[in-house]
Amino acid sequence: MTLGCARNEVDSEELAARLATGGWSVADSADADIVMINTCGFVDSAKKDSIDTILAAADTGKKVVAVGCLAERYGAELADSLPEATVLGFDSYADIAERLDDVAAGRPVAPHTPRDRRTLLPIAPAHRPAAAQDVAVPGHAWLPSGIARRRLDDAPMAYLKLASGCDRRCTFCAIPSFRGSFVSRPPADVLAEAGWLASTGVRELVLVSENSTSYGKDLGDLRALEKLLPDLAAVDGIERLRVSYLQPAELRPSLLEAIASTPGVAPYFDLSFQHASPSVLRRMKRFGSTDSFLDILARVRALAPDAGARSNVIVGFPGETEDDLAELERFLTEAQLDAIGVFGYSDEDGTDAAGFADKLDPDVIAARVERIATLADELVAQRAEDRIGTRVDVLVEETADGEIVGRAAHQGPEVDGSTRLVGGESLRRGQFVPAFVVDSDGVDLVADVSGAAW
Repeated sequence: MTLGCARNEVDSEELAARLATGGWSVADSADADIVMINTCGFVDSAKKDSIDTILAAADTGKKVVAVGCLAERYGAELADSLPEATVLGFDSYADIAERLDDVAAGRPVAPHTPRDRRTLLPIAPAHRPAAAQDVAVPGHAWLPSGIARRRLDDAPMAYLKLASGCDRRCTFCAIPSFRGSFVSRPPADVLAEAGWLASTGVRELVLVSENSTSYGKDLGDLRALEKLLPDLAAVDGIERLRVSYLQPAELRPSLLEAIASTPGVAPYFDLSFQHASPSVLRRMKRFGSTDSFLDILARVRALAPDAGARSNVIVGFPGETEDDLAELERFLTEAQLDAIGVFGYSDEDGTDAAGFADKLDPDVIAARVERIATLADELVAQRAEDRIGTRVDVLVEETADGEIVGRAAHQGPEVDGSTRLVGGESLRRGQFVPAFVVDSDGVDLVADVSGAAW
């Protein structure tokens, strides 16, 4: 069972391959000897979801193994509070089959003691490539034979890891402490894995990392991603490529242009704005403002007028004033984003912001979240309505119960809207089809593939 972000999806498929080489196989839960849960440890709600999932799995009477970010972040502390599960950190991934052998045989498995994984690699990015070979970095174990990943579904879309870890020091985020410093994957590994994914039926690749705009800095080439994108888009069988997790402060003009104009690459910008008030952003140890962010979006749309853009924002950060909130509202209103995720601030262990004195009352945070979320719903619905009358290229993903549903280029998987197709009853899963947008429903679109509406 995989919880959390797209990076965890890749990690789970690596774990499945490692288990297979050790004699284990993936089964339906009813037939399983062990339930493995790849947990998320990002924010309070994700932690609660992970813990609830562990407890529910334990209630089935099966043996439970917890891996992933929550397990890595809390280790022995989590094991003590959840004796129902065996807790394994990232360092156990290389010999995960042997650890499950121990669990199945009833042999005790000691949980790890968490440590700041940033300390495991050199501070200077240029010194990391050699050192990273001796550090567990989930999702980086690709081998030319392909045995280091096993697909857990047959979807026509798949995630592909560019890198892991993060060198930024945002005051609200604990991810670098348990995911480690930023480490790029070699371009040859990324290309080889892309080819293998295409051979399994994948038609769209979504490049993921904690910060895709940093790709290549530890390889000595800050333009490595711009160079890699055309090669990935040319992989036989891949019809669309999408880049996720872009940092506005690192979005170089050359990378912006590459994403907006490279054939086969979706003009899709998943931009981590987080807020728009300069004072809040500085307290977050981030950079930017409403005007600078709007300028990025204007440059994107000058190159690709129909480009997709999405972001997440944090509401209720310590010290946030009504004026700060109004500035965020101004930005969102003018930004014309296709999707907006709204999160209420919560303290995270080990972060600078957890020690800030000027915290907002939880009721105030909840009210502000509702206020911004309501505005966001209205804005993305309007943005979807504005796309009526435009042409979109849709990847067909579901053809069940008389409905055909897919995603256009401006719609990322799972987190954005979808497109329901009409007039194409014979369409097959995995096809790319041109369609004409005829209606919208909130963030979702309805598009005609028959040509009658053109």
